[in-house]
Amino acid sequence: MIGLFKRPARTTPPDTSALGTATLALRMGSGCTVPKGCTGVVADGGGHTRRVAEGTRIVLAETENAFCFHPGPYGADLLPFAGAPELGLRLSFAVDAPDPRVAQQRFDLFLASEAGDTLALSAFAASVESALQQELALGHLALPPCTTLDEWNAFRGGFNQLLYTRFGISVDDCVPVDLGDRVDYAAMLLARAADVPQAEPPPSKAAAAPVDAQGSDARALRRLFLELPCVMHGLRMAVLPPGQALFQQHRALLQRLDQVSLSVNTMPALELAAPGEPLAAERQRARTRHSLRASAALDEAWALLARLGLAGEGELAPLFDDADRIIANLEHECAARRVANPTAESEPA
Repeated sequence: MIGLFKRPARTTPPDTSALGTATLALRMGSGCTVPKGCTGVVADGGGHTRRVAEGTRIVLAETENAFCFHPGPYGADLLPFAGAPELGLRLSFAVDAPDPRVAQQRFDLFLASEAGDTLALSAFAASVESALQQELALGHLALPPCTTLDEWNAFRGGFNQLLYTRFGISVDDCVPVDLGDRVDYAAMLLARAADVPQAEPPPSKAAAAPVDAQGSDARALRRLFLELPCVMHGLRMAVLPPGQALFQQHRALLQRLDQVSLSVNTMPALELAAPGEPLAAERQRARTRHSLRASAALDEAWALLARLGLAGEGELAPLFDDADRIIANLEHECAARRVANPTAESEPA
């Protein structure tokens, strides 16, 4: 009976001095107080979130995690084209203000799904840059040489919508900058020359899967588990023109996406081929590759929702065709992730 009424250990508060400058968000423990000028976010195991005002003491249930974030503003320099590191964009942004029309803020879901113990500005800017480069490479955004004012406005509209939909942030300003004085071309060429893939020996089936593979698989599956329902909700809210053709296609896409979500919710453990039967390390690495490819398709789905938000009636058909491709990749990767002993692996479309 001595330990029955033992007072629980006091949670050590994290260092919040970098919030609003080099750090966007930090994980908080139960009993910590949300710092001044910041907002707390509490997320349960199912990804449902609620916000906590500044100065409030955080009280967590057993299955909950908490974060605090500073809304900004923040600044970052981005490289829209990896092959032209001297051409940059100087971005100024802030975490989006609460939208009373939605049940969950997008940035809150980002914290619950993708953030670790610390969300550094540099890491977040790298994610934004990656999303920008992918949309430019796929032709969904255009930033041609000698960009005209109309082309720049079209780019800014699509870029702003992408960041709002994908990350839950609002762009304050975005201007072109010359980053040539920061680029060491000699070092870049040496790095490229050293980056030659080396042949690896065949892995031993008796060896355990590396820790990073287990962590990568878990993070990718968590993203799919938490974000697919939100992607499906966003697709369901698309405004359709009168007519049956797009309505039937829209319904079919939602049904397929619902099946993908069900598959993710019942995904087998990484290390098991069957109950009580361990899976070879080589297959565990293959399963991790499929999880990561599925999360890459998830990023494409968020970008597609951003384009849907700006599309007119005549632009919906090609976007639905692209949605068909993205969902097909999700279906393929999730199905391949479930298989213990496949005959062969194929690349996504």
